[in-house]
Amino acid sequence: MDAYILWVKANPLLSAAIHFGLLGTLGELISHLMRTKGITGFGSPFVVLGKIAAWALLGVVIKYGFTGMRGFVESLVAHGMLPAVCAEGVPRAFAVSLFTNVLFGPQMMFFHRVEDNLILRRSGFAGMRTPLLTLVWFWIPAHTVTFSLPPELQIGLAAIWSVALGIILGMAAGKGNTKR
Repeated sequence: MDAYILWVKANPLLSAAIHFGLLGTLGELISHLMRTKGITGFGSPFVVLGKIAAWALLGVVIKYGFTGMRGFVESLVAHGMLPAVCAEGVPRAFAVSLFTNVLFGPQMMFFHRVEDNLILRRSGFAGMRTPLLTLVWFWIPAHTVTFSLPPELQIGLAAIWSVALGIILGMAAGKGNTKR
């Protein structure tokens, strides 16, 4: 574990790209497999490589977002715009998660849709309701846990959460409860 932490600290953007490139794509693949009961339609090897690259870029964007939102919450507390209790512990983690998912999350999701549209040669934003709702019922609680950890563990856990969400959405779609 020490070697992992040292590597993440020494390579914050590269590690974010690798975490999300692999795990974000894996979560998307698992969701697809559960929805369609097969690999058909996930795409050619070039599409898969494009998805890995898109998730890797998204990992870098998320790393910047996480870092910025931690500073944002610290500044709000310092200026008396959030209660002092939000300076540490679970209240701090919740505040960072809330602002991350309310202020940063929607733009990040639309950016990811633009990436997907470019890769799949399509256009439009149909089906964004479910991903946007995950910001409230999944990502705010999940990132409260994430932001309770040291910064060098946060991106890795966030990437693991993307696999968990892929499984949840795949199971829900299998029951006819959700659309992408």
